[in-house]
Amino acid sequence: MGLIDDSKRINDLIDERAVLVGLITPQQNETKAHEYLDELEFLATTAGATTVKKFTQRCDAPNMTSFVGKGKLEEIATFIDENDINLVIFDDDLTPKQAYNIEKAVKVKVLDRTSLILDIFAKRAQTANAKMQVELAQYQYLLPRLAGMWTHLERQRGGIGMRGPGEEQIETDRRIVKTKIALLKQKLLAWDKQKTIQRKNRGKLTRIALVGYTNVGKSTLMNVLSKSDVFAENKLFATLDTTCRKVVIENLPFLLTDTVGFIRKLPTHLVESFKTTLDEVRDSDILIHVVDISHPQFEEQVEVVNKTLQEVCEAVNKEMIMVFNKVDQFSYVPKDDDDLTPRLRENIPLDELKQTWMARMEGNCVFISAKNLTNIEELKQLIYKKAHAIHTERFPYNDFLYQKYDDLE
Repeated sequence: MGLIDDSKRINDLIDERAVLVGLITPQQNETKAHEYLDELEFLATTAGATTVKKFTQRCDAPNMTSFVGKGKLEEIATFIDENDINLVIFDDDLTPKQAYNIEKAVKVKVLDRTSLILDIFAKRAQTANAKMQVELAQYQYLLPRLAGMWTHLERQRGGIGMRGPGEEQIETDRRIVKTKIALLKQKLLAWDKQKTIQRKNRGKLTRIALVGYTNVGKSTLMNVLSKSDVFAENKLFATLDTTCRKVVIENLPFLLTDTVGFIRKLPTHLVESFKTTLDEVRDSDILIHVVDISHPQFEEQVEVVNKTLQEVCEAVNKEMIMVFNKVDQFSYVPKDDDDLTPRLRENIPLDELKQTWMARMEGNCVFISAKNLTNIEELKQLIYKKAHAIHTERFPYNDFLYQKYDDLE
């Protein structure tokens, strides 16, 4: 067992009553702040906590010592004391100093967005590989925060003859964590070599990977296309383990891979720990970018995924099919004629929305409902067209035989 007991951390969140805290800044306006808090609430629900109240504060930048101002922190502490709250979750990463000062003021457990996501990852990981990847991300997150964990000891100031027991313990723990990180990297490297060999052994079959924001329906679509039973649930990060299935459309075989979903404010080191998933994306010939078109901020989610693909996966220039899922859940509120405010996504019908930037995708997009099987055949035909072009390039002789056989018929 490592320094972090994953099961205990998750169980600690079950049935907990939480308050959420976010900031309104010049870089993050009020609308964005509330959107992020709504997503944070979904994360908390996924982890098993119940959100009781959301707090926001308008400021130029986070307070260096307590994230929010002194008055707001006192307000949060009073609400916690009066409403039996046992958890505070912040929408941004906290420094060790901020976390210690906040916990000292509110006297309950304090988490930030990254630690909450790590807990969910620990809960969702099923295979040995995924568990190792999560543990690596946890230790990388923990390492710079060890100092804050030892402030309860009477640590003396540094210098010759001034080292206290707390400082010695921090250095010991740092060595332990660094050793664990090195060992996990070695194990994951060996696992990655094994996966690389497996990918090479798959031959030259066309490879297609499902990518997208978390909870957009990738696993549901995987089940529909491959007729398998990949776990799918209406919660964030329902899928962490990479799943690969052989799919055949009109006698054309290809490999379809389901990958972990992305999310806003997801730390790079957390994404990079899932190297196997990213390698599946890098090695794919075609990416199917699944989008939840019923989500009010689906366009921002598209940008988040594209940015992650470009920065981490180096796969943004691959052949891509945009699949706008959940059309059965799409809704809009018609705008009154006398309303002079700018139109929002919520006021635009689906048919009109299709005429925006989506119309410039030259037929590389399709609107479906994986749950209700709406337009699935249209999607299959589009996949077949793309996969067949790659298959023909790799196996021209086989394609010639297929053509001759078709001519005879």
